[in-house]
Amino acid sequence: MKLVLLGAAGSGKGTLAKKIVADFNIPQLSTGDLLREVAKSGTALGEEVKAYQQSGALVPDNVTFEVLKDRLKKSDCKNGYILDGYPRTLNQAKMLAEIADVDAVISIELDFEEIVKRLVSRRNCPNCGEIDNAEYQGYTGFCRKCQTPLFQRDDDKPEAIKARLEVYKQNITPLINFYGDKVFKVSSAGTPDETYKPVKLFLERLK
Repeated sequence: MKLVLLGAAGSGKGTLAKKIVADFNIPQLSTGDLLREVAKSGTALGEEVKAYQQSGALVPDNVTFEVLKDRLKKSDCKNGYILDGYPRTLNQAKMLAEIADVDAVISIELDFEEIVKRLVSRRNCPNCGEIDNAEYQGYTGFCRKCQTPLFQRDDDKPEAIKARLEVYKQNITPLINFYGDKVFKVSSAGTPDETYKPVKLFLERLK
């Protein structure tokens, strides 16, 4: 299965992807993670990505696309994969269509006010990348995995969140229209298990 996960930051894409990975044994591919890995690789493409990152500029679509193409050639993708947060724009979706026939698109729906509440309290581990939330039970300010002090990213502050959500709002409708009847919408207002239940049923039928 070749799947795309759509959803604003804070909507629960990463959590949902991990559940799909566990049940359907296909890799989760986040372009953010891929770009960070490539930037450390020392290859010509990696050096190009690193230059964009160090300058603070967005990595252009064509460069991101090359990184993704290389990753999709690996053996663990032969039975499918989950694209987590890619494509983000109509242009990226058209580029992806040149190399992959997507089977389904899962669009995670959540009210923007709830997203802001979730992201404002989100905390990240600088050591292992684990994410926690200051509102969750048992939160201590330290990573639950490696005990490193957690921090709040600048783009998880209210002004930055609202700007990101506006960009998402502008891009999501063209994407939904592009994928048409391949789109399966699910609310993530409940618990992660409640969100995943209809998705799992949908994917089992698709399989």
